[in-house]
Amino acid sequence: QVHVVESGGGSVQAGSSLRLSCAASSGYPFNTFFMGWFRQAPGKEREGVAAIDNRGFTTYKDSVQGRFTISRDIPRHTLYLQMNNLKSEDTAMYYCAADLWVVSGTGLTSEVYKYWGQGTQVTVSS
Repeated sequence: QVHVVESGGGSVQAGSSLRLSCAASSGYPFNTFFMGWFRQAPGKEREGVAAIDNRGFTTYKDSVQGRFTISRDIPRHTLYLQMNNLKSEDTAMYYCAADLWVVSGTGLTSEVYKYWGQGTQVTVSS
């Protein structure tokens, strides 16, 4: 019911910025979605990076707080992740996730989302 496609990944140097985009489509209004950004590095489990609920309230993983910003462009049905001051530890495949309803307080938990994009690679070099 919800299709998401990520873009904007790339290879950058530490300290640089990058903005990821996630284009979403469904039969429901975009601003009713619960959405999140997740990442997975080789050999590591997928982890929640940032999430935004249907009211626009945001949640961040502590290690990206103050550096990353999740936002929505409602008319364009697009979710963004602005990543500033990137570190080598941020290197991972980044995924956009969406669902029509998520229990409050679980936005950074991957298991609560039904719909996922294919991912966009972010590589940060020192």
